[in-house]
Order: sequence, then structure tokens, then C-alpha cells
Amino acid sequence: MVKKKVTKKKIVKRKVVKKKAVKKKPVNKNISRTVKKKVRKVTKKVKNKVTKKAEKTKAQIKKYEAKAKAELKKAKARFLKEEAKAKQFIKKNPEKAVAIAATLGAAIGTVAGALARKKRKR
Repeated sequence: MVKKKVTKKKIVKRKVVKKKAVKKKPVNKNISRTVKKKVRKVTKKVKNKVTKKAEKTKAQIKKYEAKAKAELKKAKARFLKEEAKAKQFIKKNPEKAVAIAATLGAAIGTVAGALARKKRKR
């Protein structure tokens, strides 16, 4: 009988005590208003920061666009100079110009033919 008492004590010790259910309080209207105000302030700050960054990037884009236009202008001028030189060379040396053109045409034709053969073998 002593053993039974010991086992009963152990069982009593193991019983789980149920917690009382905590009732949730309704959200106070003042709290929700303050939260809304804080959210508005934060969104305004974020919006301001984003617009500032956007303005900076727009300025940078305009700066790089101007640089690109200047480089394009330089490249066009250089191309026109080289074109004028080529035209003068052709007028002064028509035989050499024809020989150079024929050589380039043959080289391009040889390369194209070699590539076409490789494609057929596959």
C-alpha cells in the first residue's frame, strides 16, 4: 500500500494547471490614431527621400546623355574626315582602290565559303 501512495503523489505533481483565458482588450481609438499619424510621417519621409534620389539620378542621366552626345558628334566628325580621305585616295589612285577592293572582296568571300562548308558538314 505504500507504493500506491507514492504513485498517487507523483500523479498529483504532474497535473497541469490550466491558465485562465486572457480577454483581449479592444484597440483603443487613440492608439490607432497615433499609429496612423506615425505611419503618415514615415511615408512622407520615405517619399521625400525617394524623390530626392530620383532627382539626383535624373541629373546624372542628363549629364551622361550630354557626354554621350558630345562623343557621338566627335565620332561623326572623325568618320566624315576619314570618308573624305578615302574619296580623295580613290580619285587619285583608282587602280589601287580597285585592287584593294578586289582583295578585300576575295578575303571576305573565302571566309564566308569556309564557314558555309563547316555548316554543311555538321
